[in-house]
Amino acid sequence: MTSMRTDLLLTALAPAIWGSTYIVTTQMLPADYPMTVAMLRALPAGLLLLFFVRQLPHGIWWLRVFILGALNFSFFWAMLFVAAYRLPGGVAATVGSVQPLIVVFLASAVLGTRLRAMAVIAALMGIAGVALLVLKPNGVLDQTGVLAALAGAFSMAAGTVLSRYWQPPVAPLTFTAWQLTAGGLLLVPVAFWSEPALPQLTLTNWLGFIYLGLIGGALTYLLWFRGLARLEPSVAASLGFLSPLTAVILGWALLNQQLNDLQMAGMLIVLISVWLGQRVQTR
Repeated sequence: MTSMRTDLLLTALAPAIWGSTYIVTTQMLPADYPMTVAMLRALPAGLLLLFFVRQLPHGIWWLRVFILGALNFSFFWAMLFVAAYRLPGGVAATVGSVQPLIVVFLASAVLGTRLRAMAVIAALMGIAGVALLVLKPNGVLDQTGVLAALAGAFSMAAGTVLSRYWQPPVAPLTFTAWQLTAGGLLLVPVAFWSEPALPQLTLTNWLGFIYLGLIGGALTYLLWFRGLARLEPSVAASLGFLSPLTAVILGWALLNQQLNDLQMAGMLIVLISVWLGQRVQTR
């Protein structure tokens, strides 16, 4: 039981830290370079980890690693930014929060895990909690934006399930290095062709990139893929609701953003959904 709680806590650190991505990106990085930022978040961290592990994929793992890199990073981040540009942040976050629900059904279909009612209820509660946290009354629905948000959610869900299904005979650190590098490489041509060169970077910009690469990239995905090897995918996915929760708390603490009663209720619902999700694992 103690080992399971440790696995849950360490895995939960990943989405909690991902919640800081918004504030770091908006406050510390150059504006309007989403694909370049995504590429620089993944590729340098992946190459650094590869330098330490000194092990490359072999055989079928080359194909699998690039598929996982696309699902977990390249395509997921691309769709995330398309949704962010075409939808209000609250709408994009709410649509994207269907990812844990998708994981529940994908895990049942691909891994043969039991489809538990508690996991479905936890995912639905999490979606409702996120909606209360971030959704504004004047949110506008853009069809392309909604489809991009759904595609991103499905991409991350598929990457989560396949990362558990395709467990390579290597340490989580090596698996993380492979995926980050592959995802970053796939983003290089996208960033090169779609965005201009970065301006001269300030010290604040450098610190932002270092944080996103080492903490928001290498460390968090190491914890995430380690958790996927030990926890049911639906349990790990339910922890993803901690990301918008952390983002809202950081906005309140650092940017003086106000919290209303509905948002406080949303926080409580998100925490209950995460608790219900981990109860699936303990049972």
